[in-house]
Amino acid sequence: MLDLKIQNARIFTMDPRRPQATVMGILHGRIVGLDEEVSALSARRVVDCRGSVVVPGFSDSHNHMAWFGQSLVELDLSACTSPGELYGLVAAVAARLGDGEWVVGSGYDDAAMGSHPDRLELDKAAGGRPVWLKHRSGHMCTVNTEVLRRAGILDGTATIPAGGSVVTREGQLTGLLLEQAQKLVGELVLPYSVSHLADAIARASSVYAAEGLTHVTEAGIGAGWIGRSPVELAAYTEARNRGALQTRVQLMVSSDALHTLRGHALDGIDLGLDLGITTGFGDDRIRVGAMKIFVDGSLIGRTAAVTEPFCDHHHDSDGFQSSVEDIRAKIVDAHRSGWTVAAHAIGDEAIDVALDAFADAQRRHPRDDVRHRIEHAAMVRPDQIRRFAQLRVTPVPQMHFLHELGDSMLQAVGSRRESWTYRHRSFLDAGLRIPGSSDRPVASGAPLLGMQSMVLRKTMGGRVIGPEETVTADEALHAYTVDAAWAAGEEHRRGRLGAGMLADIVVLSHHPAEVPPQNISTIDVIATIVGGDIVHGGESLEAGSVQTPAPMAYSRS
Repeated sequence: MLDLKIQNARIFTMDPRRPQATVMGILHGRIVGLDEEVSALSARRVVDCRGSVVVPGFSDSHNHMAWFGQSLVELDLSACTSPGELYGLVAAVAARLGDGEWVVGSGYDDAAMGSHPDRLELDKAAGGRPVWLKHRSGHMCTVNTEVLRRAGILDGTATIPAGGSVVTREGQLTGLLLEQAQKLVGELVLPYSVSHLADAIARASSVYAAEGLTHVTEAGIGAGWIGRSPVELAAYTEARNRGALQTRVQLMVSSDALHTLRGHALDGIDLGLDLGITTGFGDDRIRVGAMKIFVDGSLIGRTAAVTEPFCDHHHDSDGFQSSVEDIRAKIVDAHRSGWTVAAHAIGDEAIDVALDAFADAQRRHPRDDVRHRIEHAAMVRPDQIRRFAQLRVTPVPQMHFLHELGDSMLQAVGSRRESWTYRHRSFLDAGLRIPGSSDRPVASGAPLLGMQSMVLRKTMGGRVIGPEETVTADEALHAYTVDAAWAAGEEHRRGRLGAGMLADIVVLSHHPAEVPPQNISTIDVIATIVGGDIVHGGESLEAGSVQTPAPMAYSRS
């Protein structure tokens, strides 16, 4: 007897050998078969989809789950359009806090407000309480005088970490900290407890389930300014043990968490985690993924490493998070030690460094099966596309950035470099796979919203960035299913629907290719199923059937 039978559905399997079906059988968390393979079998539970669309569960190949979950209970600054509005929100929160308690906010955008907050104004708003406001990019933050004092920045006793800077204006501290300098604030509050992080993961997981996400890749845990605890993996285990982890998770480990190992010389494992834990360790629910290595900074914050200066901004730093020599050595060592490497590289100069390091690593220590990645790959020259393909390195761009941040990005890169920005079609034409991802909470993370941006590439101001880089809705769906599973090295488990695959499924009101492109994000996620368990939409399926979706005036081409 099956655990679950889905029938009268429009099942799009994403498997070219059997692209569509109407019936699916599930047993012990996996798909048993389709149509005639399972139609005659009885089931403990039967769901009549009444023509609704069924596709593989969506996957986000680059997000920050704990960070997002924490932001859900922090002061939300994402809608602020002026510094004055932000100061008012800070003052309102501070008024409810006790003396010495922190005001923590997230998501502010200096481009939307016209400037970063000022520490002296934050002092007034918070009444002397410490204030820590995180920029939406994650690559910078603004703090007030009390935090500067506690961190040793105010009196000059703090050592500014390499790859970071403390911004001054006319010789005075503004409160703005860039990149690695944020560690000085982190040292005041970190590490967070496992219980605190598990709570954040649970909050994020609930949102993800409602959006059809059945798998996410967490882009950096354990150490560095991106990490939240040296035992961060334990928080995911805790959330799982509580029954609150509703998505499968692959965890990138920050390179700052790794150290020199003294194994046998023949092993070649020189850099890693204790016990030789490396990429692939874990199970179908929680698995260790790539090693995250930061090469440069942020396009939003204009701290990316570029071969030509930004049009609207200049920083005194070169954008690299550490010396180029150190970055190359770390990538080569990680490769030799058996890791998949996820190199965070935004600007074209940073991408050059990452590609050179991958080439050097393969030349010195060949590994045919490895799937190295470049996270973001925001500014890619034409010659670099060929190198991506030659080296078989996977680019992981976030297309919804084009909508939420595209107008600001255009000011930074200028018209000549516009076509380099968050490419998609060029990568596909070169034979590369592009997994869907969001970098949430830097940008909105709903997969259907990401697919819409892949197809339209339209900014909030209405401009289309790189129209030659658009893709079809079918290709966008492929990115969030098949290609995302492949990028994680899990294409034999998920990303398609067929016998033996994990029963990770999304029930939708419509197929993304059957609605006008501007309506993709409005498609209803009726239900989300992970391993045969309904994690979202249970009330819709409780009666055994779902409502018939309303038609949309659009035909699939």
